[in-house]
Amino acid sequence: QVQLVESGGGLVQAGGSLRLSCAASGLFVSRYAMGWFRQAPGKERDFVAAIKWTGGNIDYADSVKGRFTISRDNAKNTVYLQMNSLKPEDTAVYYCAARSSYDDFRTPRPSNYWGQGTQVTVSS
Repeated sequence: QVQLVESGGGLVQAGGSLRLSCAASGLFVSRYAMGWFRQAPGKERDFVAAIKWTGGNIDYADSVKGRFTISRDNAKNTVYLQMNSLKPEDTAVYYCAARSSYDDFRTPRPSNYWGQGTQVTVSS
């Protein structure tokens, strides 16, 4: 049974930083494309970042490029999202996702494996 468990969310002031973690079980992150999405109240789930199983391909949404960094630790079977220079518009529930294919990872799919989400709130 696949489980993705996010942690690291919380309340932070604008300009601050948070690091989200996604601990996987039931699959090896080294064999999957892994990524993060976020969903604000009343809005659709949006792509944030993705990393291919080789680690050589990384993709970011334009809104977070230069501020967020995705990484993976295969030994810990964990994926991270380092978020710096946070803005109030980054406030959302952040979801970890896994998919066997890196292609079109930006499109959220029901067939993805999903975590339960972690709340990030950025105050102005």
